[in-house]
Amino acid sequence: MVWFILAAVIDWYSKAVLSWRISNTMDTALVMDVLDEALLKYGKPEIFNTDQGSQYTSYVHTQKLKDNGIIISMDGVGRATDNIAIERFWRSAKVERIYLNQYNTIKELKEDVADYMQFYNYRRFHETLDYKKPMNVYFESLKINKEIFNTQEKSVA
Repeated sequence: MVWFILAAVIDWYSKAVLSWRISNTMDTALVMDVLDEALLKYGKPEIFNTDQGSQYTSYVHTQKLKDNGIIISMDGVGRATDNIAIERFWRSAKVERIYLNQYNTIKELKEDVADYMQFYNYRRFHETLDYKKPMNVYFESLKINKEIFNTQEKSVA
């Protein structure tokens, strides 16, 4: 049996998966690829939360966050509930899709996970989001935040 690692960046508020990768090793290169893609596609968050794995505490990962002015938040040791959004997502992905299928190649796994990500982000209703879809909530929150920012800018000027 071959094991594969899935790494992802999820928006805490909307539960939208912003970036993800599959690898046969959990290392700094994997998490940096995921982080770099999320930053490129969606910009800088105010806070970035991870567990305390060595790949997340590495100089290259923490420095990238610091260089971008992102506050680093890390779970307490043994406290998966601190990062409940991503933990809940992994549970859903495994129970709803991955454990239900048998993959003969890494290509099959990646294609199926890509399909699940599309489903999860754009077609799956979430009870915790008042039965809205994650990407709809994500883009709605960006619009609201932009309107608030523009209002604040006008009042300062």
